[in-house]
Amino acid sequence: MALAVAREPGRRSRRRAGGSARVPYLLISPSLLLMLGFLAYPMVSVLYYSLQHYNVTKPWRNGFAGLENFTRLLTEDPLFWQSLGFSAKWVIAEVGLQLAFGLALALLVNQTFVGRGLARALVFSPWAVSGVLTTTIWMLLYNPSTGVSRYLADAGIGAYGTSVLSDTGTVFWAAVLAELWRGVPFFAILILADLQSIPKDLHEAAAVDGAGRLRRFLSITLPHLKDAIVLSTLLRAVWEFNNVDLLYTLTGGGPAGTTTTLPLYVANTGIEGHDFGYASALTTVAFVILLFSSILYLRLSKFGGDRT
Repeated sequence: MALAVAREPGRRSRRRAGGSARVPYLLISPSLLLMLGFLAYPMVSVLYYSLQHYNVTKPWRNGFAGLENFTRLLTEDPLFWQSLGFSAKWVIAEVGLQLAFGLALALLVNQTFVGRGLARALVFSPWAVSGVLTTTIWMLLYNPSTGVSRYLADAGIGAYGTSVLSDTGTVFWAAVLAELWRGVPFFAILILADLQSIPKDLHEAAAVDGAGRLRRFLSITLPHLKDAIVLSTLLRAVWEFNNVDLLYTLTGGGPAGTTTTLPLYVANTGIEGHDFGYASALTTVAFVILLFSSILYLRLSKFGGDRT
C-alpha cells in the first residue's frame, strides 16, 4: 500500500510533464493548419490540373491528359524554352547587378558621416514602392515624347521619337535598369544589418597589424557576410524568376516575346489563353526547376557552414 502511494506522485509528475510538452504544439496547431491549407491545397490543385486538359473556352476537350501537357511543353513548345532562357538571363543579370550595387551602398551608408540617416532613407526608399508604381515612373522616363530620350535628343544624343521599350536591342537593359532601381535596397538592407554585427575589434586589430582596407574587406568583412549574401541572392533569384508585375506592365513580354519570363508565359497562357491545364503544367515545371536549383545552390555555397 505504501509502495503504491509512493508511485502515484511520480505518475502525476510524468503526466504533467507530458501535458506541458504538448501545449506548444496545441498552440501553434491553428497556424500550422492554416499554412497547410494555403500551401498544400494550391500545390495539389496545380498538380491535378497539370494532368488535365482544362480550357474553359473549349469544354468539350476537357479531360484527363496524363503526361501529355508535359510532353508538349518539353518537345513541341519553343516558347517554353525561349521564356526559360530569358528567365535565366534575367535572373543572372538582375541578381548580379543588385548584389554589386547593394553591397557598395551598404558599405557606404555603414560609414559614419553627417547626414547618414538621410542617406540611408534615400537608399532604402525605392523598396517601399510597389511594382506597378515603379513601372509607371519608368514608363514616364522612357516615354519618347516626354521622357529622358527627348532631352538626350535635344543634347544631340540619339534621335527624337526613340522608344527603348519597343526596340529589341535596348528593351532588355531598359527593363533591367527599372528593376535594378527597385531591387538594390533589398540587398543593401540585409547586408547593412549583417555589417553592423561585425566586431570592431577585428578591424582594429587588423589595422594595427598593417592590413589595408581591401585586405580587411576580403579577410574579415566578406567572410562574415557570406551567409547574408547567399540567403539574399537566393531569395532575390526566386523573386526575380517569378517576376511578373514589372515586366507585364512595362513591356507586356514584348516586343515579339523577347522579355517574356516563364511565369509571365504562364500568366498569359492561363489568363489570356484560358488554357489552365497547360498553364498548370508550366507552373509545375517552374516549381521543380526552382526547387532543385535552390537546393543545389545551398549545397554548393555551403550555407550555414564555416565562414572562414
